[in-house]
Amino acid sequence: QVNLVESGGGLVQPGESLRLSCTASGFSLRNYAIGWFRQAPGKEREGVSCLSGSMGRTYYADSVKDRFTISRDNSKETVYLQMNSLKPEDTAVYYCNAHWISNDYWGQGTQVTVSS
Repeated sequence: QVNLVESGGGLVQPGESLRLSCTASGFSLRNYAIGWFRQAPGKEREGVSCLSGSMGRTYYADSVKDRFTISRDNSKETVYLQMNSLKPEDTAVYYCNAHWISNDYWGQGTQVTVSS
């Protein structure tokens, strides 16, 4: 059974860090482009960062550039999103997406709350 599971969310104070993980089962992430998206209450889902499958190219939304880093560990079938200097406006449910050719999978999401 194909599955993507996010983990690592939680409640942190502004300025703190979190590392989100996105782990695949039932398929290999190796060739997939992986994207992290987020959705805050009352807002549309937005792209945060993505990592291409073959060339390892990265993309970051302007709002998270220089604070977030996306990476992958193919041996663990896991993609990470290191989030530093978190701000209250980063509060959202974070989702990962794996895409390759006609295959497109989403995880269930993990809540990130940044509040003092």
